[in-house]
Amino acid sequence: MWRDFFGANARIIGIDMNPAAVKWRQEGFEIFIGSQSDPNFWDQFKSEVGKVDILLDDGGHTYVQQIITMESMINQINDGGMLVVEDTHTSYMPNFGDQKISFVNYAKLWIDRLNARFSGFKNDGKDTRVHSMEVFESIIAFKVNRGASSLLSRVQNNNAEFDNAKHFRHEDEPFLKENEDEIREILTKAFTIETRDE
Repeated sequence: MWRDFFGANARIIGIDMNPAAVKWRQEGFEIFIGSQSDPNFWDQFKSEVGKVDILLDDGGHTYVQQIITMESMINQINDGGMLVVEDTHTSYMPNFGDQKISFVNYAKLWIDRLNARFSGFKNDGKDTRVHSMEVFESIIAFKVNRGASSLLSRVQNNNAEFDNAKHFRHEDEPFLKENEDEIREILTKAFTIETRDE
């Protein structure tokens, strides 16, 4: 499937803990045997392979495995590439680790990191390893573009005459009080999620 998708000239590398996975070498794939939760394995992998365009984590799906893979490999992704983590729904299931450090909670911190780049915030340690994220059901893709990640965001001005227009963002407070019950119902629904492990 991956050969059909990426083409005949793609370098496709597999990683597995199961030593039997070496059988795929006869199909023209490079196979490394090791644990994705072992930082030493990743160091060895990086020294042998170098940079990669796409890394797809479809491994053990525990939070520690997913986070160590991301932290170990995100700097090895070429600009324009991505690191994709599959089966992120395990963040809502038992037996995959301490849910306080679930992969989805980790990904939420990346949303904070991306927004912390705003030039109005005093933050000298801005994290530019990831440019953007795409979130799908059970998949989170981290896109790498170091140049774009390092651009300084600035307030844009259309060079028109400044008319000192008043901000109205707080002018609807009487409306909020008047419709308090309906607004509370909307906000409750907005912050509620139902999950079921079947």
